[in-house]
Amino acid sequence: MKSEKFRFRLRPWEIALLLALVITFCAGIWAQRTQSRLTGQLIRLHVVANSDSSDDQAEKLQLRDKVLAVLSPLLADCETQADAAAVIAENIETIEALGDVAVSLETEYYPTREYNTFSLPAGEYLSLRVEIGQGQGQNWWCVVFPPLCTEALAEDTGDAADAFSLLSDEDESLITQDGQGYILRFRLIELWGEMKEALN
Repeated sequence: MKSEKFRFRLRPWEIALLLALVITFCAGIWAQRTQSRLTGQLIRLHVVANSDSSDDQAEKLQLRDKVLAVLSPLLADCETQADAAAVIAENIETIEALGDVAVSLETEYYPTREYNTFSLPAGEYLSLRVEIGQGQGQNWWCVVFPPLCTEALAEDTGDAADAFSLLSDEDESLITQDGQGYILRFRLIELWGEMKEALN
């Protein structure tokens, strides 16, 4: 009696499923590394208004300008996130003295945000959070390091353009929508950040 050899064959749908899992796994690893590299270079600025009244919203923008005016020269010589974080930490009391605010340097989740010259994917970023009064109003988000939000203080955006030099070419290409495959790469990181936040 001849023994029959066991033959294991995957069905087409099983092959497709395995390929999809492998692609998803590889995309997830890439998105995690890229997001970590990007978030490891930036410090966001998060100003939260006391309320949504017109006066409180106006105060929010005024305070934003004051914070940027104080920090911009102090961070001018910083080349890394760690350098900038140390400078900010040393000047928390100076920022607190600008008004009735609570100031902290902490990690916060940010949704995807589009600005005039760049976009940032969703994810957890080191954040300078400035909360005015009760902190019940709409917020204002941007980036304090590198100084990508100096256009809030003046019409000249040259400083913001120079700030991109502190990022790698790959990351600058990603957030400024420059280069091939931008939409897909950006969307993968965006989805990864949103998924991590949902799981948390």
